This record gives sequence, structure tokens and C-alpha cells, in this order.
Amino acid sequence: MQSQADQKYFDIFLAPILTCKNYKPKLGAGGAEGVNLQKFHEIYGEDPFYSWIGVNSDLMYAAHKAAGGMTSVYRQIGIGCERLFREIIFDQAEYTDRALATWSYTAQTRSGKAKTLSLDGRLELNEIVNQEVKNSTEEWLRNYCSELEVQYPQNGIVFEVRQGYKSKDSKRQNGDIDNATVAWSKGYLPVFSVFSSQIDNDIVMRYRNNSCGILMGLNNENPNISLFAFCRQVLGYDMAAFFERNSAELREQIEAVLEKLLRAE
Repeated sequence: MQSQADQKYFDIFLAPILTCKNYKPKLGAGGAEGVNLQKFHEIYGEDPFYSWIGVNSDLMYAAHKAAGGMTSVYRQIGIGCERLFREIIFDQAEYTDRALATWSYTAQTRSGKAKTLSLDGRLELNEIVNQEVKNSTEEWLRNYCSELEVQYPQNGIVFEVRQGYKSKDSKRQNGDIDNATVAWSKGYLPVFSVFSSQIDNDIVMRYRNNSCGILMGLNNENPNISLFAFCRQVLGYDMAAFFERNSAELREQIEAVLEKLLRAE
């Protein structure tokens, strides 16, 4: 039987992923809601060329649904990771204000308009109520900043959370480094927290060379490289054990989402 904390974290993580069950491909004509199977047959069946060559089939609809749906699944897993990690920070730091668990800043766009950019989590040293977490955060910061050869940040840590990082998108990396530069100017160490262990080593080195921390989904005891070790040793919560305890049900729920995405319905 799940504990109250497990149930809360389970629901927070899974809720955005379950929305993928209702995903429908847009096909250039579906608007926000997407195109169902019947509408697909109307659109493709009335297209002479597609009708002649046979791509107005249920299998083609299922392929479109699966292709877009997989992207949606990864995106929603990312949202689940972000919400879960932020909730753990809020609970373990024993913040009195939920807004303390996030961080944002305002920047000017090229057109001169103000734009608010936000990162997914924050450990604000002066606001952490849990003294054990505050002490372990300060100790981790001293060790990590020494390793990076950077100055100790005045205010604490801000986190950008990702489910994985398989892409080598330079635009995304540049945006991340821009955020990191602002974080440092505001007295925070920027840390990229990647739940998956799948990340290109070139990206890891680029971020570290730009004075960014990076934690990955490695199940070891080094809190300077492992997100799970960081959670255990710094935040005082064993997130790896949470996923292990709930693995069977999480797998079952996500399997059901994937099965629905792969069907033409």
C-alpha cells in the first residue's frame, strides 16, 4: 500500500503523462484538438492522390498518431519530472511559501518587449526551514563549486529539470547558458537536473565549462554527478527508491498510454 507521500508524488508525476491517451494528430487541419480517425478518412479519402496510393488507411492514421504521440509522451514525462522534483524540494526544504520552490527573471526581447523566463526549482539558502537540508545544501555547494572552480553563490541553487537530453540542439544549449549567466548574476548556481542517464558527454562538458552544474539519472552514490544521490544525500529524500517502489504500476500505466497511441481509433 502506498504511503501518503508516495501517492502524492505518484499522482504528480503521472498526471501529465496520462493526458497523452487523448492525443490526436493535427495533420495540418486539426487545430488544437487534432483529427480523429473518421475525420482523417474524410480528409485523406477526398484527396485523389492519397486515395489512389492507399495512404488513407487506418495504419497510416495510427502511424501519425504514434509519431506525434511519442513526442507528446516525452514532453509530458518532462513535465512530470519537473513537477515531482519541485514538490520534493518544497516538502524537504519545508518552505513556508510555495513560490520559493521556483525562480524566474524578466528579460528584454529583441523587439524590446519584456519576457519572463523561469527555472523549475530553487533551493534558497536563507529560506530553507529544514536545518539538515540547509546544512547539506551548503556543504554540497562548497564541494561542487570547488570542483567547478567557481565562487560560492550567495543565494543558493536554481534547477532546470529535464527528463532526458538526447538532442544536441545548439539553440537550446545557448538558451540554457543564457539562463545560467543570469542565475549567476543573481547569486545562484545553475544546475541542470536530468532524470535519464542518456546525455551526450559533449553537452555535459559544455555546461560545466560554462560554470553550470549538471546532475544525471545515474543510480550511484556520488551527489556531484547523480541526481538520485543528490536527492538522497542533500534533500534527504530517496527518489530512486520511490521509482523502484512504484515501478510496476508506473510501467502498467505508461504501457496503457502507449498501447492506445499505437491503435487507430
